[in-house]
Amino acid sequence: MKLVSSAFADGAAIPRRFTCDGENLSPPLQWSDAPEGARSLVLLCDDPDAPAGKWHHWAVYNIPPAVTEFAINAAQNARMKQAVNDFRKVGYGGPCPPHGHGPHHYHFRLLALSIEGLPAKANASCADVEREARKHVIAEATLVGWYER
Repeated sequence: MKLVSSAFADGAAIPRRFTCDGENLSPPLQWSDAPEGARSLVLLCDDPDAPAGKWHHWAVYNIPPAVTEFAINAAQNARMKQAVNDFRKVGYGGPCPPHGHGPHHYHFRLLALSIEGLPAKANASCADVEREARKHVIAEATLVGWYER
């Protein structure tokens, strides 16, 4: 599987408009080559460089395998199943590292699952979604961008 963004290249800086310092929009993402056995997809975004450990910015789950992209600000789509992020909000929370803490790396990960619907409770956290999804992963793709304040 391959995961890319038309807004930033793998290993490149995430533009300000997709961060807490800008418009806090979810970035455009495109993916391809999901395995034949994929019955649903999960998209995760987290920051492993956060001072207190991994910070979860976004989790979208029960994505049909026929879907191959998210447009800019797709997180505003109320029909998408999204988890509660570590900002305690449902949906996307853009990069927002502490000032002067150096560059933080944001890992966007697309997981192809062997099950159609992820059994997630109401108000599931991003960590809950990832934990449950990991039990059913058949393929994974990663895109990493960085941001510094």
